[in-house]
Amino acid sequence: MGQITLTIHGKLNDFLPNHSNENSVQVPFNQKTALKHIVEVIGIPHPEVGLVQVDGHEADLNYPVQDGDIIHIYPRVVVEQQYSGDGPKFVLDNHLGKLTDYLRLLGFDAVYAKDWPDGDIAQYAHEQGCILLTRDRGLLKRKIVADGYCVRADDPEQQLAEVVAQYRLNNYVTPFQRCPRCNGKLAPVKKEDIIEQLQPLTRKYYDEFTQCTGCGQIYWKGSHFQHMQSMLSPYLRQNSEEQ
Repeated sequence: MGQITLTIHGKLNDFLPNHSNENSVQVPFNQKTALKHIVEVIGIPHPEVGLVQVDGHEADLNYPVQDGDIIHIYPRVVVEQQYSGDGPKFVLDNHLGKLTDYLRLLGFDAVYAKDWPDGDIAQYAHEQGCILLTRDRGLLKRKIVADGYCVRADDPEQQLAEVVAQYRLNNYVTPFQRCPRCNGKLAPVKKEDIIEQLQPLTRKYYDEFTQCTGCGQIYWKGSHFQHMQSMLSPYLRQNSEEQ
């Protein structure tokens, strides 16, 4: 039987009952156990943990706790990094449908695992090297999940701002390159090739179109495009300034 003192820093306190910037808790244990187990028992998913310090020395979540340990747990901080290909890939569970749409509109590969069992979502994230976004901390606690984040906000626009900030996505924004319906890539298409699929007023007033290479959905710069452009403008502006 032993006891350790955990000091939880920053946004990891979102998972604790007392939401402050720093909480210290005493945690008893009765057998040799890894720090990861204790951290998740008190509610913190392991993918959100960054620096771990035990009695002033750096450790990791595999550390076997000892009686009297004083341990500091800090949130993971994503540093500026180069993602391969088109940037980071995401998989999102059924709580985050609108956020999925918004990430796709910014050009990110975002799979919406709406009806998937949790085990399949975790396995997909592992096999495809995706960042798992969810509001279900139990899903993030699955051992196989290496990179994931529990979205805090309720509002989808706030969720987008949260994820862009968490993963430093501004430099990877390529807007309106993906289909918000199916995640397929968009490609320019000649008006004459799709004219039979257009409504009369669309034929009359618009000449530039793109089409999803996956589902075939057609897009043009109508009122819906203008609304989306306005909503996403903070990210589009930051991206253009940083190029």
